[in-house]
Amino acid sequence: MVLITLIGSRQAKEGSRFTYMGPLSECKECKLKGVCLNLEHGVLYEITGLRDKLHDCEVHEDGVRVVVVEKRPQQLTIPVKVALEGSTITYEPPKCDELGCKNHRHCHPIGVKGGSKITINTLEGDVECPAGHRLVLAKVA
Repeated sequence: MVLITLIGSRQAKEGSRFTYMGPLSECKECKLKGVCLNLEHGVLYEITGLRDKLHDCEVHEDGVRVVVVEKRPQQLTIPVKVALEGSTITYEPPKCDELGCKNHRHCHPIGVKGGSKITINTLEGDVECPAGHRLVLAKVA
């Protein structure tokens, strides 16, 4: 689904991806908040188009630009025992603090909290886990 929103002019580059983390306190009184804050918390988006319109902003020094964004599936690890394409599960990150692990960003994805409901779109394959967890990489919505 294509959405129109606002993003900082410096960050507005076609192909850029970001996870929407919610409004800042400075945005409460903004007249543009209906357009700027229309995304879903914790969802990954990709900028697919740029518009010429710029607006002043209290947060972004160079203002904000109108952009077209689309939701993108996020990759994360899930236990093999719940890995079923098309199913909706309650996500719980693996109990692991290995910050240097190559899979850390998939095991602890930005914007996805423990207890969140996620839908498994596709399974990408098994993940080698140094902590011994049996995990699979999945694209989720």
